[in-house]
Amino acid sequence: MESLLIALQFLTRIPVDFQLTANDAALGRSVLYYPLVGFLIGVLLSFLALVLSGAPDMVAAAVVLSAWVLLTGGLHLDGLADCADAWVGGLGDEQRSLRIMKDPAAGPIAVLVLLLVMLVKFTALFVLIQQNDLIPLMLAPLLGRCAILLLMLSTPYVSPKGMAEKLLANLPLGEARTVVVVSLAFAGLFMGWANVLLACGLLFWVRYAALTRLGGATGDVYGAAVELIETAGLLAVVLL
Repeated sequence: MESLLIALQFLTRIPVDFQLTANDAALGRSVLYYPLVGFLIGVLLSFLALVLSGAPDMVAAAVVLSAWVLLTGGLHLDGLADCADAWVGGLGDEQRSLRIMKDPAAGPIAVLVLLLVMLVKFTALFVLIQQNDLIPLMLAPLLGRCAILLLMLSTPYVSPKGMAEKLLANLPLGEARTVVVVSLAFAGLFMGWANVLLACGLLFWVRYAALTRLGGATGDVYGAAVELIETAGLLAVVLL
């Protein structure tokens, strides 16, 4: 239970009224609950969409998207912005890219990428709400947080003293693989296997880009993967 609450505290702004001891084992196991927390986020957003069913679809989509950002505290959007700046400003240099990622300031490329991703996510939400199809909204956050687990299992971590260092050191690898398989199977059954395969293909590209540019993943890469996979998951349902 403690590990689930740690995951909720880290990934959301849901108030957790519990004193956490946050020992190393509990921190490592908290990652196993990331897909479940993603599913919880999706359920809450879908419930909000249902509550707003009497409102104009465009307004409902805007409110749901705003709630999505507020519920997660913009955590992963920050990672996406840092990656966008580093990919352009890093000029292919690994250390320069890592330094840019640690800079709290956002450049014009970061702003542009955030605007484009939010625009695509908004339009996909608008169509799904219009069609009264909320299952993808429930499952896209699950897929996004499953991407973190996949990257942790497959990609070296290259951020010295980064936030995820202790998580990775204590992550139960066997259980993590099981969680990934179950999460992908669940999403495939209810969201469509083509959409899950597309999300996995996009994650493969993110991993390849991170290995090529940085030599591995960082917390910002995890965040960027979440946002891109969520957006791609919604968009794929609308297009396919």
